[in-house]
Amino acid sequence: MSKTIRKGAKEARNQLPDLLDAAEQGRATIITKHVRPVAALVPSDEFDATGGQQSLLELRGSGKALWGKDCAGTIGQLRDEWARSP
Repeated sequence: MSKTIRKGAKEARNQLPDLLDAAEQGRATIITKHVRPVAALVPSDEFDATGGQQSLLELRGSGKALWGKDCAGTIGQLRDEWARSP
């Protein structure tokens, strides 16, 4: 991918047809809001939808016994401890 373009949200909205043309030519655009990057317009052949968020099902059961045999009691103790904090 060639040099990435950075545009503010308002500027990107006004230049969307040009940014789409740039994406067709292989150039990506980072869209910012108050200087903070919030989105990316990338060529579709470089976007990998399968590389997104991983399934949480793999983590199922990984916290088993994390709170001890009586998890409700442990959580209650922690809650009470925080409630007594100055």
